[in-house]
Amino acid sequence: MTIQVYNVLTRRKEEFKPINPDRVTMYVCGPTVYDVPHIGHAKTYVSFDVIARYLRFSGYRVRYVQNITDVGHILDTGEDRIMKGARRERIEPMEVVERYTRAYFTAMDALGVARPDISPRASAHVPEQIEMTKQLIADGYAYEVDGSVYFSVKKFPAYGKLSGRHVEELEEGARVAVRDEKRHPADFALWKKAEPEHILRWPSPWGWGYPGWHIECSAMSTKYLGETFDIHGGGVDNIFPHNECEIAQAEAATGKPFANYWLLTGSLTLDGVKMSKSLGNVLNVETALQQYSPQAIRYFILSSHYSNPIDFSDSAIEAAAKGLERVLVPVRSVRDRLRDTAESDEGAGVSFSATLDQHRAALKEALNDNFNAPAALGVLNQLTTEVNTLLNSGQPIGKATLTAIDQLYRDYGSTVLGVIPDEFKQESDYELVDGLVRMLIEMRKDARQAKDFQRSDRIRDQLAALGVALEDGRGGTTYRLTK
Repeated sequence: MTIQVYNVLTRRKEEFKPINPDRVTMYVCGPTVYDVPHIGHAKTYVSFDVIARYLRFSGYRVRYVQNITDVGHILDTGEDRIMKGARRERIEPMEVVERYTRAYFTAMDALGVARPDISPRASAHVPEQIEMTKQLIADGYAYEVDGSVYFSVKKFPAYGKLSGRHVEELEEGARVAVRDEKRHPADFALWKKAEPEHILRWPSPWGWGYPGWHIECSAMSTKYLGETFDIHGGGVDNIFPHNECEIAQAEAATGKPFANYWLLTGSLTLDGVKMSKSLGNVLNVETALQQYSPQAIRYFILSSHYSNPIDFSDSAIEAAAKGLERVLVPVRSVRDRLRDTAESDEGAGVSFSATLDQHRAALKEALNDNFNAPAALGVLNQLTTEVNTLLNSGQPIGKATLTAIDQLYRDYGSTVLGVIPDEFKQESDYELVDGLVRMLIEMRKDARQAKDFQRSDRIRDQLAALGVALEDGRGGTTYRLTK
């Protein structure tokens, strides 16, 4: 089965056919670095991390470009976000940029998000943005007014093809700042005139100024990926006006399709409410990582399809953490047994290879279907049930079988989904819990041998209430976590 993707541009699921058969070019709108990264950023960039991981796992060479917006992201009030951050903290704008660019990459590193191949900054590509703006003026798609340059949406009939909005339906002030100097309220800035006191400004053919927000993505994506590239990603919140404007200015400048496949992530709410600084309900990644493991956060994000909205709550993330732990327990057991098992294979190992083949095929099928991570997690949970049954069967399990099980977990749980650590480096909590449970299992065994069944049942029931299920088999008593 080939990879199928839901293309927001065509509004249908399509077979993914990259421009070059063995190479994928992908651009994802990056953060505006004026504040610390929040859990909404995590949803978008963990999702595209898995997409990039799976494409590479499937044999493609991927060039992944994700920009850093450090100038030009204008609020509806006409204020640059970076300037707003500089005033808030009373420091230089580029100091804001450096501080929060580092914070962003630190947060993504902690979440196991692989860094993009190229992370271009808007401020470092002003010449390219000026050149594209000059081209648009020359071709009649843009006009200059008193040092500012605007794109004329009426000159581009396809404007609105991604979002489904039409120029005639746009009301004044809808998501775009209205300026008397614009010919149409939906016209958007390619270049803005800078007043003398404006710190972030560059010389241009139209005087001192700075680029608009949308032009950076068109200029940088086409510079590094070509005039037409495979995948454009980002959050659904930016579909209008940002993504729509990207398409218009890029296709007007080049005369070619911009991106062939548009993949957009659904929004994230916090306890059912959209995150907003004014409401004081923004959850930073750093704060989330103080409470939950990176793998638990990834597991939570991937438990919903990347294109769907998701609600972050304590109960939801705790459920995800428990679900992840149910997977990790047999992974640890398999790796522990691998260290202690001789180089041989026998017994249940021979029949289990077919089970592994079935689960590997199911994982591939799930991810080929529009990168369906929730379905892949479901397969991992089914695999975990089968592995637990094998481990608790009391049958001898050879090293080859254990290695094959571990490899399947590593391929999809680690390499693709990033929810299973390659190595369990911080084992103190696990070892403590494991040791205490095994001690109670021994105490229960002693009670049963002494025919003190009331005591042995009490140990079993109290462990069950805590989320630890005991399973008696021919090889002895094992346990699994149920919460």
